[in-house]
Amino acid sequence: MRFEIPLQQTDFKAYEKKFKALADEKRLHLLSILCQEGPACVCDLTEKLELPQSKLSYHLKILMDAEMLVREKRGTWNYYSINSEVIDHLLSEQLCCVFRPA
Repeated sequence: MRFEIPLQQTDFKAYEKKFKALADEKRLHLLSILCQEGPACVCDLTEKLELPQSKLSYHLKILMDAEMLVREKRGTWNYYSINSEVIDHLLSEQLCCVFRPA
């Protein structure tokens, strides 16, 4: 079954931002850790990714701007987790059908 999805220019821009965010090995690794282990703070992630806090913050910002992560403040710490709704949509049959021939 093929879904008919009329995409607009604004849709393409939004997808471009998301796919650019995914086009980096460190960000893919970061998403993998959050997917497998659940929410984590920067202090935990710097150790696991072997990145200084400044570089990790850069990658987190890109993923946040692409709406792929959710940030939750717990006391003085920010915890990051996967935005399942956005990730599920990117992996959906509906979006995949846009790129398959009829």
